[in-house]
Order: sequence, then structure tokens, then C-alpha cells
Amino acid sequence: MRQRVLEAVTDPAVAQLDLGEQLDVLLHRVRELFAVDTATVLLLDPAGEQLQASAAAGIEEEVFQGVRVPVGSGFAGRVAASRQPVVIEHVDATTVLNPLLWERGLRVLLGVPMEASGHVVGVLHIGSTESRRYTDAEIDALQLVADRLALAANAYRSRSERAAATLLQTSLLPARLPSVPGWELAARYVPGAEVGVGGDWYDVFQLPGNRLGLVIGDVVGHGLTAAVVMGRLRSALRAYALEFPDPADVLCKLDRKASHFEDNTMATVAYAVIDTATSRMQVALAGHPPPIIAVPGHPTVFADGAVGPPVGQWLALDDRHAGSFELPRGAVVTLFTDGLIERRDVTIDERLEQLRSSVQSAPPEAVCARVMATMVGTSAATDDIALLAARHVP
Repeated sequence: MRQRVLEAVTDPAVAQLDLGEQLDVLLHRVRELFAVDTATVLLLDPAGEQLQASAAAGIEEEVFQGVRVPVGSGFAGRVAASRQPVVIEHVDATTVLNPLLWERGLRVLLGVPMEASGHVVGVLHIGSTESRRYTDAEIDALQLVADRLALAANAYRSRSERAAATLLQTSLLPARLPSVPGWELAARYVPGAEVGVGGDWYDVFQLPGNRLGLVIGDVVGHGLTAAVVMGRLRSALRAYALEFPDPADVLCKLDRKASHFEDNTMATVAYAVIDTATSRMQVALAGHPPPIIAVPGHPTVFADGAVGPPVGQWLALDDRHAGSFELPRGAVVTLFTDGLIERRDVTIDERLEQLRSSVQSAPPEAVCARVMATMVGTSAATDDIALLAARHVP
């Protein structure tokens, strides 16, 4: 049995198929090898809370009908929660959540966990309409199949999530920065070499009353989940920016939204509003490093203002404040995320000073180029980086 299973799961031709085809081929082989009536794979959802039927041979309706089983509940849920093989010899509503299994007359079920990289990926189970006992050798053999399927599913999910996160991030970053008389803009975004696309974003938008909004933020976490949350926060901030002129009020509303709707989410945000008629800028900070301001004839400085807590987790409620700064002609304001300053072998203070000294009064494209050359250089950043520069034209 073990040798035949090994040959089935290590078939090079199967390895070349996409995940859906691999599952389909191997489940049909499992039915033959184990002489069972059904074989089903349920994959864990991204939240890690439910198993969803993703492939089946014998009772394909499980997939067609989108069967879901909470982790810890029912037969498959017990397998995922315990990370141990489970055999049940009495299939009905008291032991199995999915009615399709007992309605089709199954009498015995064997389920094994699918694990990869130390995490549960899903559950593989087989069932028979005849009474039988599964031997230890059969259980071990089915676990071999589950391990192979787990590796394929984990690799496919990782590739898919990276591609989806990259596409989402690209779609949400401004395709073109607005053209504002008297002001120049430039920006950069670079995914982290180790973590790929994350929750960093920048945004620039024009507001009523000759105002210009500048945003830079960083959602805690990486990958598709962080990118999705980033997209929702970006949209919400834009909406609040139209309703509330004070950046501090906007971040208060964003904090309330994130705390209520984005469970276990936290993000740092810097939001600045420039009145292009008066050249005055208001900045509110939610756990984010302050912008850097370079004015011709003056030392380059970090904007001096109160830094409130990040948004999310009900950390701030309505207690936020904005600082106000003059941006005379020639002044440059630069916003950034912490991926630009974090390095394992250098302290944050040293990196911040290095960044401050690299920002000068110059066209924004030149500012961004100099900052990236100084702070990134020839070594790829481990975390993703967002950088935004605005200049009051001399």
C-alpha cells in the first residue's frame, strides 16, 4: 500500500498540473487505492476559521454547494483542530455537520490533517458505505497523500496571494499624481525583498477650497490581508477628508472605523493638508514618523507635532491633534514609511538622521532619487517602502 501511494503522489506528470487538476487526479487515485466511495479535500480559509470543500471524488456536490465546516466542529473540524487522524464508524447528524455524507449512506469516515510549514492547510477524508476498519498502515498511507496535497496547496496559495496582493497594491496606488498649480509631486513604492507587498501606501488628492491632501500609511502585517485592509482604510480616509477639514478629525474617524470594522488591525498614518492659497500645512500623525520639511536657507527638520497612537484597537477615540507649518516657496515636505529607515545593523536614530540630512530643497523627483540612493543604495530593503515628496515651486 505505502509503495503504491508513494508512486501515486510523486508522479512527475501530476506535479506539473495546477492545484485543481492535482487534487482531482489524486483524489480519484485515492478512491481506487483505498477502495472507498468518496475522497474529499477541504482547505482552510484565509481567516483560519472554516474549512471549505475544494475538491471531491464521489460526492462532488460538496464542492458544488460550497460546503463549509468550522474548525473544531463536526468531523473535518475535529481533524483540523486536533491535527490528528480521526475515524468515525457512525455517520449521522451527531458526528458530521455535512448532511450530504450521511444522506449518501456513508458508514465509516477517515480524516487526516493537511499540514505544511507547521500550519494546518486543510483536511483530507475518505468514506465508505460499507462497514470496515482502517489499519494503521492505511492511515499512514493516507497521511502521505495529505502531506503531498498540503505542500501543493500551500505553494499555490502563496503564489496566488502574492499575485493578488501585488495587483491590489498596484491598483490602489495613484496611477498619476495630480497636477496642482504652484506645487510639484513625486513618489516611490518598493516591495520588501523578504516580505513582498505589504500594507504600505501613499495617496495624494485635491480637496475643495484649494486644498491638497497628502497621505502615507502602513498597515501592520504583510501580504494579501494587509493589502486588503490598506485598500479599505485608503478609501475611508478619502471619504472622511471630504467631510472634515481638520486632519486630526479625519484620523479620529478613521480610527473609529478601523477599530469597529477591521478586527485585530492596526495601522500608522500621517495625513497632511496643504492650503495652496496660504501655503500652510496641517499634519496629524497616528503612530507614524513625522514628515521632513526642508526650507531654503534653513536646516532640514522633522515636523514638530504631537504623535497620537496608531489607528485601530480603539486606541485614541477622539483625542488627536494636528500641527501647523508654513511651506514658503521652495519648501519641500517629505513623508515616508518605516521600511525606509529600518535596518538590522543600524539604530533608528542613526537612520533618521541619515534620512533627514538627505532631504534638501530640490525638485521632488530629485529628492526621492537622493533619498532612495542614500537610504536603500545597493541593498534591498527587507520591508516595503513608500515615499512621498511635495514642493512649493520657487
